[in-house]
Amino acid sequence: MLRNAFEPWHLILILAVLVLLFGSKKLPDMARGLGRSMRILKAEAKTLKTDEPDATSRPDATPRSEATPRPEATARH
Repeated sequence: MLRNAFEPWHLILILAVLVLLFGSKKLPDMARGLGRSMRILKAEAKTLKTDEPDATSRPDATPRSEATPRPEATARH
């Protein structure tokens, strides 16, 4: 059913629509922002995976978010 979902002309058409909608000057900035977001997401997922064994080894431990408030959350008034 979805055997040939994306063919090269589909990608070219999508790229052309993006250039028309956003302009060629904004696309590199958008790609850079997307790359940064993906790196942050990857780092957070990796941190989450490394934090999981600590939480499962101690059943009486409180989750990290409840134990200590974030500094930026307390700095805002």
